Amino acid sequence: MLQPKRLKYRKQQKGRNRGDAHRGHTIAFGSFGLKSIDSARITDRQIEAARIAMTRYMKREGTVWIRIFPDRPITSKPAEVRMGKGKGSLDHYIAVVKPGTIMFEMDGVPFKIAEEAFRLAAQKLPVLTRTIVRRDYNYTTNS
Repeated sequence: MLQPKRLKYRKQQKGRNRGDAHRGHTIAFGSFGLKSIDSARITDRQIEAARIAMTRYMKREGTVWIRIFPDRPITSKPAEVRMGKGKGSLDHYIAVVKPGTIMFEMDGVPFKIAEEAFRLAAQKLPVLTRTIVRRDYNYTTNS
């Protein structure tokens, strides 16, 4: 699973996820991208499941870039524990995704394969998504 190597603080407050993405909202590496339409908190396990679904469908051809990273710690208390007694222990990490964030990018495969791979990956994620294509992508030469 993805997780940060070090953290300044072991536990963080929840915070809010408002507004649109101003960073990471354009395709930077590949020809195709999986873009979020709404906001969500995506766990490290969901990111890994989406990555596996994509690479299996692509039969390990092409390249996949993961553009989000789970760097926020989430705590939880054990089941059937009374209120109080402080904040729970660290459970897992999440990536905060805003509308417009490019979550995955892909290159080296035809558009049809990329589109289906992103569809399979989107089923593993708790966010509505859309497949986008780089502006200068040529469908005729790259199909």
